[in-house]
Amino acid sequence: MANKLAITLTRSVIGRTEVQRDTVKALGLRKLHQTVEHDDNVAIRGMISRVSHLITVKEQ
Repeated sequence: MANKLAITLTRSVIGRTEVQRDTVKALGLRKLHQTVEHDDNVAIRGMISRVSHLITVKEQ
């Protein structure tokens, strides 16, 4: 696994379930095309898999 992950919100959360909205918010994403960096760990990977259709992930 990489040390850091760059996560970008590429699709809107409008019309998504409350769980998916909360997951995107927990990742620190608020606006479209906003990018945040997180350490690569199991918890973050689980959150990414839950909303993988809304985000893009780049390993750094």
